Amino acid sequence: MSAVELETRLTTVLGARTANALEKTLDLRTVDDLLRHYPRRYAERGTLTDLSALQVDEHVTVLARVADVKTYPFRPKGGGRAGGTNVRTEVTVTDGTGSLVLTFFRQPWIAQRLTYGTVGLFAGKVNSFRGRKQLLHPEIAPLDGEDDDARAREFAETIIPIYPASQKVSSWAIQSSVGLVLDALGPNVLGDVADPVPPEVRDRLGLVGLARAWEGVHRPRSTDDHVRARERLRYEEAFVLQATLARRRAVATAEPATARPHVRDGLRDRFEQRLPFALTLGQQEVLGEIAHDLEREHPMQRLLQGEVGSGKTVVALLAMLQVIDTGGQAVLLAPTEVLAQQHERSMRAMLGPMAEAGMLGGEEAATRVRLLTGSLGQKARRAALLDAASGEAGILVGTHAVLEENVQLAELGLVVVDEQHRFGVEQRAALVAKGRTTPHLLVMTATPIPRTVAMTVFGDLDTSTLRELPRGRQPVQSTVVGVAEHPTWLDRAWQRLAEEVANGRQAYVVCPRIGDPALEGPSAEDDTGAPPPPDDGSEADDERELVGVLALADVLESGRLAHVRVGRLHGRMPPDEKDAAMSAFAAGDIDVLVATTVIEVGVDVPNATAMVVMDADRFGVSQLHQLRGRVGRGSHEGLCLLVTGAEAGSPSRERLDAVAATADGFDLARLDVELRREGDVLGARQSGLRSSLKLLSVVRDGEVIAQAREDAGAVLAADPGLVESPALARAIDRLEESAQAEFLEKS
Repeated sequence: MSAVELETRLTTVLGARTANALEKTLDLRTVDDLLRHYPRRYAERGTLTDLSALQVDEHVTVLARVADVKTYPFRPKGGGRAGGTNVRTEVTVTDGTGSLVLTFFRQPWIAQRLTYGTVGLFAGKVNSFRGRKQLLHPEIAPLDGEDDDARAREFAETIIPIYPASQKVSSWAIQSSVGLVLDALGPNVLGDVADPVPPEVRDRLGLVGLARAWEGVHRPRSTDDHVRARERLRYEEAFVLQATLARRRAVATAEPATARPHVRDGLRDRFEQRLPFALTLGQQEVLGEIAHDLEREHPMQRLLQGEVGSGKTVVALLAMLQVIDTGGQAVLLAPTEVLAQQHERSMRAMLGPMAEAGMLGGEEAATRVRLLTGSLGQKARRAALLDAASGEAGILVGTHAVLEENVQLAELGLVVVDEQHRFGVEQRAALVAKGRTTPHLLVMTATPIPRTVAMTVFGDLDTSTLRELPRGRQPVQSTVVGVAEHPTWLDRAWQRLAEEVANGRQAYVVCPRIGDPALEGPSAEDDTGAPPPPDDGSEADDERELVGVLALADVLESGRLAHVRVGRLHGRMPPDEKDAAMSAFAAGDIDVLVATTVIEVGVDVPNATAMVVMDADRFGVSQLHQLRGRVGRGSHEGLCLLVTGAEAGSPSRERLDAVAATADGFDLARLDVELRREGDVLGARQSGLRSSLKLLSVVRDGEVIAQAREDAGAVLAADPGLVESPALARAIDRLEESAQAEFLEKS
């Protein structure tokens, strides 16, 4: 038996220098880590890299042919003569259609090694110089001619794996390291490696074993080798992930919970009878699903997703009242103070005397709604903590502050998490742990989630979906205001806002930043106030100065909207000022509210009919859809103007055009997933899951994910303890451990 195993540190096999470089730059520590660092693509002899697809700042390895070599003398900045070794060598390489410049300083020998017609591998970071893409001081591996480099000759004779690399570790260095590791393991150890995919599943799907997959993906002798290897490894990622989520579901449903049956003529029934509108069929159906879950003696684990304005909050409130009717309490966890305050205000308003237990005018058998946020005043905080601990507060609305250890609840029966993508699994678990028995859990999101993403990120939850909008919701007309080609259109946008105000209505203006450097930086509970990147993974098309709330509000007050009452709102305002601004806007005392994205979700002012989003190209698809959902919530149609300086035809502009043309949030969700990077789709806060995906794509591999979900469920159902599948159990444990490690690093 070889001394090398999967958990062996790379220093044992590769030596300290190479192993340290792999660990520091690529986070590869063990033999298993390296074997699971898969090639991103393969280059075959005679097939050159498409140079037109290279992106600036990307670290690449390209296979190309030398088209031209030139040397230029230069005089060093610190003094000295031009010429001699002080030469700049520019090598132009081509794929036959495009070109790339390789630039070397003080390496005159490059001109002899990279002669016209030489084919080679070139690795480095892409940058742009005078309008041309170039690699500065790239690593090179010529593949033609009489060359003493054995690795280059080996590359020339085989299919070439191109690995995700770094500035300090080239693709061919990784390939060499992988070869050493595979040789050190040997066929006996590789053959004995326990496979997390059970043999009956592999046989039924026609998948190769793990040892053969590693050989095929790293040392393919044919295209079929690496295609079959990647197919198997892709399925394995999906299978282990779905098995992890299936085990979470099984553990959750095995926990005891207090049943919360529907109490006739209780708070829930009385509230539903007093609603000024009838629930939609969709709301009734979803409420039935939730009510059924609450009646069981095992905790509900449900995701409620729906269109902006589809009525999720009313459904959640009815579920909370069902829990309160049985003597329990409910917590609503919101990602920002503004949203928490909005929820608390709207619940008080909807419940009326039913939320005023023990107060003058309060109904008999009423409850209380309390707010708890990080910056709440000491007196209000003490009252909220006391009511939560005594059980007087049936509903506690809060931010991350609710997760603190000193927050106690008398009988926590239901946890509602709003906008789950803002919270991690561990934060969710910390709140659930506050119950004497495991409380029921309802997760809400107003960002519609395509099925493959839901299966991958929220696979441990049952899913309910609200597609139908309540009666009376008005359509929102969305228009892109391209100031690059039509500078005067922005003036017309301000005129439209003035017209809305003149007609007795109100408007929002959304900016990507606050505009005061002293206020901008990361925040735990609110918007950062800094320019956000588009949430679909794309980049802004230029480096324009972004519009800030404070400066724009001043300009509008003194200019285009001089006769309009202008307010300001951002996440760094003191809580009482934020609350006062939102209350004034809701009361109609502010005509135009200039704000950051703190108004993105949950804010409900029916009289607000228009919105201008400045630098709209700096926001992603889902965020723009959320923002425009703030208007058209009353009896008048809405208007959303997306202002951008991005050029027509640019990626950012195309994204905005798509948002303006589509009102269906589910269609936009599919577009969003297609545009976003894989890691962004899962979200950094979905701890651990993102790091497990190397070959699997939630965008492309929906069928693989669905098949793996079915197979994993069947395996867990037949063998809950995974006694017959110890390798799968270990793989699940590793994934769960990596999730915990990633969470701890971020906390």
